[in-house]
Amino acid sequence: MNKLRLGVIGLGNMGSEHCQLVLSGKAKEIKLCCVADLREDRRVWAREKLPGDVTVYASGQELIDAGECQAVIIAVPHYAHPELSVAALKKGLHVLCEKPVAVYTRQVQPVLDAARESGKTFALMFNQRTNCLYRKMKEIMDSGELGPMKRMAWTITDWYRAQAYYDSGSWRATWAGEGGGVLLNQCPHQLDLLQWICGLPVKVRAFAHEGKWHDIEVEDDVTAYLEFENGATGVFIASTGDLPGTNRLEITCDRGKLICENGRLMMWKLPMSESEGYRHGADAYPTPDIQPVEVETDGENPQHIGVTNAFAAHILHGTPLVARGEEGLRALMLSNAMHLSAWLEKPVTLPIDEDQFARLLRARRLTSRLKDTRDVTFSTDHSATGKAL
Repeated sequence: MNKLRLGVIGLGNMGSEHCQLVLSGKAKEIKLCCVADLREDRRVWAREKLPGDVTVYASGQELIDAGECQAVIIAVPHYAHPELSVAALKKGLHVLCEKPVAVYTRQVQPVLDAARESGKTFALMFNQRTNCLYRKMKEIMDSGELGPMKRMAWTITDWYRAQAYYDSGSWRATWAGEGGGVLLNQCPHQLDLLQWICGLPVKVRAFAHEGKWHDIEVEDDVTAYLEFENGATGVFIASTGDLPGTNRLEITCDRGKLICENGRLMMWKLPMSESEGYRHGADAYPTPDIQPVEVETDGENPQHIGVTNAFAAHILHGTPLVARGEEGLRALMLSNAMHLSAWLEKPVTLPIDEDQFARLLRARRLTSRLKDTRDVTFSTDHSATGKAL
């Protein structure tokens, strides 16, 4: 069988998990051939735990230059995603990058240009798109079965983090080391799913509280009001300070609504359109007798290995990716818009002023409490390499 020769750059939490998933037997078309990390202790781990034929490199650039693999997974801190992606693409390697695609949107275009010029695949690790519940929600919304969206609300506060989490690395939850808080670390998947299922808003007014629940300099509590092109509105709430937290996505449409919560997708379906059948009817207080129905799905939720296998299949056979690289720009645009609105204390329209965002972020990085990023340890959502940022 023809297999994709894969390298993994970054051997922190996510990078090491990618290695183990590929080696678990769940990736029939992938051969793990090399890995890289700037930290010696992680290279020691790789030599001890990975098969003997897996080459261990001292840096991502060294792995890229070696020409041993056809594709790489990039699992390093946020700011390094674009740099390493461009380097790999220019060397003729296919790239699967961990989320977020970058810290700010102005970083993304050079990556997309490098992918286009090289003709190689650039994909993103948006593993929540493999969840059967969210796939079914998108299928229903795309089908028009419930009519146009009127309102959406996502409360995603089951990200609780204690202060010890933030104290585990000098780079963590800093503007200079990570580039953001709950919006950039915990929520990229939900922001991607929001725009994937509901569409990208055209206007955002957000309130992002920095260090509200923790001794950190970035946001740990966010509430955002959204407006969509068709007039629909939305609310997005995220926090790392709620215990117990909530994960509830509700979408109300002209012919009913969907609620995804606690591992179930429920649907309420009106017998006719609200706008055409009820709004102008003779009954001033219509109360249609409808009962919620649990929506059946295929039950599949392969997560990271599903994205990786689809990446390999796309390269080997031309089948679809789970998430193309350019789609990461939309999720990041939404994240940046929330930050920018909070900083300016006013609504912003999308696409945002990318230069203005970059300037304001740079000012925060210059006053960041981060003193030295060379002691980077691990990250729950993004592998780290110890590279100074």
